[in-house]
Amino acid sequence: MADKTKGEATGMPTLHKIIFGVLLAALIVLPFFVYPVFAMKVMCFALFAAAFNLLLGFGGLLSFGHAAYFGGASYVAAHAAKVWGLTPELAVLCGAAAAGGLGFVIGSLAIRRQGIYFAMVTLAFAQMVYFTALQTDFTGGEDGIQGVPRGALFGLFDLSDNLALYFFVLAVTFGGILFLYRIVHSPFGQVLKAIRENEPRAISLGYNVNRYKLIVFTLSATMAGVAGATKSQVFQLASLTDVHWSMSGEVVLMTLLGGMGTIFGPLVGAGLIVTMQNYLATFGAWVTIIQGVIFVIGVLMFREGIVGVLARWFKKPL
Repeated sequence: MADKTKGEATGMPTLHKIIFGVLLAALIVLPFFVYPVFAMKVMCFALFAAAFNLLLGFGGLLSFGHAAYFGGASYVAAHAAKVWGLTPELAVLCGAAAAGGLGFVIGSLAIRRQGIYFAMVTLAFAQMVYFTALQTDFTGGEDGIQGVPRGALFGLFDLSDNLALYFFVLAVTFGGILFLYRIVHSPFGQVLKAIRENEPRAISLGYNVNRYKLIVFTLSATMAGVAGATKSQVFQLASLTDVHWSMSGEVVLMTLLGGMGTIFGPLVGAGLIVTMQNYLATFGAWVTIIQGVIFVIGVLMFREGIVGVLARWFKKPL
């Protein structure tokens, strides 16, 4: 009995298992009720927001330049699929590896500063990536990389059909979110929380704070790259929109609206923002204003984010 109790205490809580189970079941049937491409877009941004939340919500590091890794991976994956002829899974891996490498380089420099200075350094580097994408032939400039072939998964399963591609995206997204969940609930994740809450105390305990910051920065960039690379396969396009500073702002909005520092908050935030963008598109430029109003209302009513408030009400971590 003692061993069983210990196993339950160290494993995934029952509530989280139920939520993940319900979420997976809902996603499996979702493409039969909504347009699959829309559902895939939601999943890509949910993974992007979850990756950003790892850095901000659990690492305490606010980055204004995460579009660099999302969009950079999108370009690399699109190029790998179209020019190198790689299969979808290899193209996504190439994009993720490129994002991770870029995150390591930028993170090595950015973590030398703290607070708003850290945020501005990340924004500056992201703008450098944007102008590189705008000027180089590799990225296609303003036209981007168009007509990216979806190819065949492992050379066997044709992903030209939206439904087939949907389940590939589902596997990537759900696997990525479970991976991030494991990081947060590992000893590494507990040290991250300690650094976020009281960095001087963590240093006094002997932790190499900068090393932990660099690792979490690189992990976050890599997972953001997975999301961006997957999105390029879905839309068969890599464009400047993916690396624009507004994309960095959107992921911050998703994370704060859903609940920073929660597991399921970024998923809810991403779902709400993408749904608004999709179904309110007929309002044109007013979409941005509507999003701003909703964000202000959300911050005033749910200061901890939607899921953060629910977690406080139910007194359960979500």
